[in-house]
Parts: sequence; structure tokens; C-alpha cells
Amino acid sequence: MEIKTVGVVGLGALGLMYGEHIQNAIGRENICFAMDKERYERHSKDTYSLDSALDTMKKLIGEHTIIISLMNGITSEEIISARYPHKTVIPCVAIGMDAMRSGTELSYVNKGLLQVGITDEKMRPSLKALDAFLTKTGIPHTVESDIMHAMWNKFMINVGINQACMIYDSPYDGIMSSPEKRASLTRAMREVIALSKAEGTNITEDDFNAAMEHFNKLDKNSYPSMHQDFKAKRKSEVELFAGTVRNLAAKHGIPVHENDFYYKRITEIESAY
Repeated sequence: MEIKTVGVVGLGALGLMYGEHIQNAIGRENICFAMDKERYERHSKDTYSLDSALDTMKKLIGEHTIIISLMNGITSEEIISARYPHKTVIPCVAIGMDAMRSGTELSYVNKGLLQVGITDEKMRPSLKALDAFLTKTGIPHTVESDIMHAMWNKFMINVGINQACMIYDSPYDGIMSSPEKRASLTRAMREVIALSKAEGTNITEDDFNAAMEHFNKLDKNSYPSMHQDFKAKRKSEVELFAGTVRNLAAKHGIPVHENDFYYKRITEIESAY
């Protein structure tokens, strides 16, 4: 199996960044960008529009199509697989990039890397093909032996720093230098750790400590994507973060008071746009 053509669905920051990179590597004739105009206009203020993307991508899917999602959170792969049950959806985590989109303008310094892996050995040939393609095109990536742990680790990070920066209208340093805000961030992340144990993905104290160390190294005056959504008055990824935490908490009977607060506050902020 060899990947020869690529379809990019959605024109967000990551879609533009990786799409541009792939186009330069394999040629314009081997890549297409898909966005339904009517749906684009309808969702132009939305961040979370997976349903729209699933409709748009239908015409791009062939017999041997491999699908990866660069969306944040831990639910998109499951949703895609439910819509296209006979296609291979390779779990993927996008980390370390700083791409920002303003209209159709793209800016970034770091492309970061993609973490990919499988949850079923039947996916192994598709993973091998994806690995070869990412290597060929020069896209930084790693093949993870435990992709679910990698996904949950980033989920923990996003639930904490993304939501805290939006709620408190603060750059990274404003969160980490404030004992009160840092404590709030910590509580939200530890709720994810409790859920990870219930779900069998087992985020550890070492993972938590590494995340906190990472936050301290971020550009003090920079913001994560949810704060960018807030400034642009776009719908945020709260459903992917606090929303998912709350759903899993209800499933396992685990209290998640901080994420309940985050969810309530963020939805209040968005309703005032």
C-alpha cells in the first residue's frame, strides 16, 4: 500500500499548514482542499464543526482511503469511524505547533509533530503506509506504541491550559504566575487523570509534572487556540474538552467540579458574543 494522493478537509490553521507542506512535497496535482462553500459560511464562526467536515469529505473517500484527524480532544476518531465504519481511521495527535490563521492568512514558526499509532493490529498495513508517506513528505512524526495514552496526555494538557487561558482572558504567564489560576488549572487536569484511570489510559503523575514543566517554558505572552477563538468571537472547543470530561464523568460517577465550572463559564462567554 502506498499513499499517492491527499485530500485536506477544512481550512483551519493546521489544514492550511500541513496542506501547504504536502503540496510542496508531492505537487499540486496530488492534493485537493475540500470545503463546501455553504457549510463554510454557515460554520465560519465555529471551531468545532466535525459534522460539516464529515459531509464534505464523503466525495473524497475511496476504497483504500486512510483517514487521520488533527482535531483536538479524544472523540473525533470514534465519530469518524461511526460515520465511515469500513474505512481505516488512524488515531493521531498533533503537538507542538504554533500555527495561527487569520482569514486565509497563515503564520507559524513551529510545525510541531504528529503522533500516530494503532488500536487494532488490522490497522498495521495502513499505519506502515502512513508512516512512509509522512517520512517521504518530511512531516515530523512519531509512531507511538500506546497512542491512546498519547491522546489522553494531550487531552489533559488542553483541558487545563486552553480552557484556563480563555476563562481568565490571560496569556500563559498570567496563569502560571498566579497561585489561584494555577490551582484551578491543576484541578481541571487532575480530573482528567481520574477519568483516564477509569478508562484504562492511565495518565500518571510523571505526565502531569511534565505538562506543568512544559507550561513554564512557553512564551509568556502567547495564548493557546481557545483564547484565539475568544478574541475572534468564535465558538471554542469547550465541547471537546470540558464537555467530554463531563460526559465521561457521568459515565463513571466521578465528580469534575472544575470542569463543570469551566463548561458553565465558557458557554456564558460564548453566549455573550
